Amino acid sequence: MVARAETTVPGDGQELDLDSWLASVSQGRSEPERQFIHKALDRARQAHSDQTRASGEPYLVHCLAVAEIVHHLHLDHEAVAASIMHDVVEDTDISLASIEQDFGANVATLVDGVTKMGHIDEIRGSVSGNPELSHSESVRKLLLAMAEDVRVVLIKLADRLHNMRTLRYLDETRQRRIARETLDIYAPLANRLGIWQVKWELEDLSLRYLDGEAYRRIASLLDGRRIDRERHIELVKESLSREFEKSGIKAEISGRPKHIYSIWRKMQRKNIDFHEIFDVQAVRVLVENTRDCYAVLGIVHGLWHHVPHEFDDYIANPKSNNYRSLHTAVIGPEGKAVEVQIRTREMHEHAELGIAAHWRYKEGEHYDAGFEKKIAWLRQLLEWKEEEPSADEFVNRFKSEAKEERVYVLTPQGKVVDMPSGATALDFAYHVHTDVGHRCRGVKVDGRIVPLSYELSSGQQLEVLTARHPAPSRDWLNPHLGYLKTPRARAKVRHWFKQQDREINVSAGHAALERELHRLGLSGSELDTVAQKLNYGDVDSMMAALGGGDQQLGQVVSMVLSLTESEGEEPQTLPSSRRRPAAQREPDDFKILGVGNLLTNTARCCSPVPNDAIVGYITRGRGVTIHRRDCSNVLRLKDEDRNRLIDVEWGSLPDRVFPVDIQLQAYDRPGLLRDVSALLANDDINVVGFNTYTDKQDMVAHMELHIEVTDIGQLSRILSRIGQIPNVIEVRRRV
Repeated sequence: MVARAETTVPGDGQELDLDSWLASVSQGRSEPERQFIHKALDRARQAHSDQTRASGEPYLVHCLAVAEIVHHLHLDHEAVAASIMHDVVEDTDISLASIEQDFGANVATLVDGVTKMGHIDEIRGSVSGNPELSHSESVRKLLLAMAEDVRVVLIKLADRLHNMRTLRYLDETRQRRIARETLDIYAPLANRLGIWQVKWELEDLSLRYLDGEAYRRIASLLDGRRIDRERHIELVKESLSREFEKSGIKAEISGRPKHIYSIWRKMQRKNIDFHEIFDVQAVRVLVENTRDCYAVLGIVHGLWHHVPHEFDDYIANPKSNNYRSLHTAVIGPEGKAVEVQIRTREMHEHAELGIAAHWRYKEGEHYDAGFEKKIAWLRQLLEWKEEEPSADEFVNRFKSEAKEERVYVLTPQGKVVDMPSGATALDFAYHVHTDVGHRCRGVKVDGRIVPLSYELSSGQQLEVLTARHPAPSRDWLNPHLGYLKTPRARAKVRHWFKQQDREINVSAGHAALERELHRLGLSGSELDTVAQKLNYGDVDSMMAALGGGDQQLGQVVSMVLSLTESEGEEPQTLPSSRRRPAAQREPDDFKILGVGNLLTNTARCCSPVPNDAIVGYITRGRGVTIHRRDCSNVLRLKDEDRNRLIDVEWGSLPDRVFPVDIQLQAYDRPGLLRDVSALLANDDINVVGFNTYTDKQDMVAHMELHIEVTDIGQLSRILSRIGQIPNVIEVRRRV
């Protein structure tokens, strides 16, 4: 049971008995843990010393009540301490940094998480009058997505439960708003986590303020028949005890309280009156194992007549939150209906406390996490393995297992928007509306302007800044630049360009392809063949598709590589500035067609990388040198040397890198070299050589870099990203 905090922490002007309270929440804990909780109590008492609630009680009453609920959920001492201080950062001048310094990172994370969840309540409260804001399920998902530690959600539920217990002190408008929010969000959240005791109380309290007349009528009917109902329950318990004793079954039998909201829901759902409900009177039977559950079921059905359509086997078919039990309704003694629930003690513990049941500590810093359960959420089930790790390991496991495949962000009006994980600020703009995306010129995240490629996280609030006229950029379609991650947004951008004038698209396609071929040091002599192979009638049609975004630039470049048929020659001598020894490659790097294994080397004059079209040149005494087919030295081969060319192709290249020379021109500025180096370092690109100088007349910096890449795709990506650095005029592969 989740104890009602008022019974332990008196209010309404009474003196707080802090020693008794501390003794209560310290039961079963070690002395260091008790001191830890005491320290948190002192901090909260000092922070909230001058604050009171709407009831007139000291604010500390609320903090201690929440902590006691958390204690009765069997959470650890860190969670109890965090629940005591859950409002100090929000409502006082105490900083989160000081909490972390005095109580550790775990407690600071819990306090920060509960504070962030409180902001969601504020946003919803400010827009609760909006009839279109029916997104309770999204808010529930947002709350869990924001919680890196499941204890944050449990503390928030305890906070909401005590607020509902004291809701009578607020005005009617706020009562109804908070009750509706509780019924829509927090009670289902408790249900998803399997904390039934919290769920039932939240539901009953919500109904009390949303439909007071129905609540009072059902409560009166339950209370008016209480003596007869208790007498009937005793008859059922006596009959069952006798039969269990005969069968040798050890069982604990108790009356089960029926909750007002569940009765009201059943009356509404089945359109029946209170007197037609079979399970107003109910008993619960707890046994040792699952086999005894079904044995008890047989005894119950043998004693009394079973009510048709009133049996549920949640042991064989658990609910989505892993609730397990047998439910049946029978016509018991005196011809009165009674519901019987049958479950093991372990099932009962999980039904009452849900996920919180598994936060009990055994010895030292370890707790009993001996279960393999499933908790329903976005992917319906989150798997928990059967282990006994430390508390920190359990928290890390929760972070890993509960990682969402979606992120939940907020509009300025407080509406929750569901986006794929990895979505960017620009993706959000297109999600809001196609025209908003086309006119997007910037996005604010939590009031701060971020790049359009900024990756979103759950809980952030976004505002799109727009221009008067739509003007998408073709760079938005470049996957290397990371502006758009969702196919839906990319399709909208492609469609926009497709609707533009064909000549503009043809020109843009030519410019984009020429720029990419120039950067990679390739020729475009085979475009007619490329267009045919890609099923275009002519080159202009292919360019129109390329400029309109319907054709991927990388696919065209790859096709150019595969169709290059140029011939070349082995250089007899190289210019002194580029004369470097050829790099010997492994035998599996290349396949020499029609010839056995030969020694191979890559030519330094053109430095071919995987996916380049290549040709081999048989040298005198140095095996076969591999050139790009469009290498300038190969193109100048004399006729008598052409018979030394042989066909080669790339072989298997696991985890190999290849040297490439690139040239960069940029208007000189402080930090330019640092920015280029940082970009290469962040992409794990190895820089073998680096040379730079600046022309003092035009202040243009010229850089030559010798780097190592895995393939031409990585090279293209690196060139694209370097080209985005401020002041860069041109960057390309040196040929």
